[in-house]
Amino acid sequence: MRRPSLDRRSAGIVGAAAAAAFAADVQYYLTLDPPQLPSRYLYDPLGSALFDAICLLPWYGITRAETALLAAHGREIFRRLAPLSTLVELGPGSGDKLRTLIDTGAGARGDLEVHLVDVSRAALDRAAHTLAASAVDLRMHEATYEGGLAAVARAPLPAGRTLVLFLGSNIGNFDPPAAAALMRSIRAALTPGDALLIGADLVKPEPQLLAAYDDPLGVTAAFNRNLLVRINRELGGDVDVAAFAHRAVWNAEQSRIEMHLVAVADTRIRVAAANLDFAVAAGDAIWTESSYKYQPTDVVHLLERAAFRPAAQWVDEANGFALTLVEAG
Repeated sequence: MRRPSLDRRSAGIVGAAAAAAFAADVQYYLTLDPPQLPSRYLYDPLGSALFDAICLLPWYGITRAETALLAAHGREIFRRLAPLSTLVELGPGSGDKLRTLIDTGAGARGDLEVHLVDVSRAALDRAAHTLAASAVDLRMHEATYEGGLAAVARAPLPAGRTLVLFLGSNIGNFDPPAAAALMRSIRAALTPGDALLIGADLVKPEPQLLAAYDDPLGVTAAFNRNLLVRINRELGGDVDVAAFAHRAVWNAEQSRIEMHLVAVADTRIRVAAANLDFAVAAGDAIWTESSYKYQPTDVVHLLERAAFRPAAQWVDEANGFALTLVEAG
């Protein structure tokens, strides 16, 4: 494998600009009604490590189900898309699932070009380390999904088909209009015959969903509250982390799990870089994440509306997870 390269032409906000954007988002979203914080800021290095731990919990079956589906059907995916030359993963996480797909579907092939897209350099480095033993030509794009896709579309790619991967039920972090817009962006970056592989968590009984997002060990609670730790560290915040508790609720009407930080006592939020100083009453909540859940047919319809053609869908009924392969028409 060649030394991984980092494409900064399409790089998202970095350094001082990243801190300024973080401060601006905190200032804007915390003054909404209800107060919110964008879920993308959950994933600093500590947050990413905590999320990796969440993926190992017995109550969180998404990672195990998806990895098993990739291992079971990786060879078929490569066969269906032959000749497959380029893989693009949006939000690669630890890189473990991509490695599973490559090891299962590509075997010892060394002619794959792999592009990783994430706004977090730490996440890219972690995934690159995981893929270090794979015989692939690895490129990294520190960018938004749309920016990374645009960079890949501009780059001279090897002859063959391209497969974009959007795994881990990351689609669940987007509300329906945003999910539809992202699917259209992915389709616009592809040429006919290219493909998209998407993993989606499915609707299941409420107790099962709540256990996955409010685990008995408190790992998800630490993951959520770490967002306040990050604000204190990076933005000069003075937020009493102990004054907030984690809460997960199932909104059946919207088909989503919602994560909140709820004040357990009267407190104040002060964030110097965001020019914020306001009181928070006990019981007030900050909405930090939504995770939408799907029916298998909902995933197919979402992709068809973005001009993709269904190719295959594999469902883990026991864990409620679907892996869907579609082709650009």
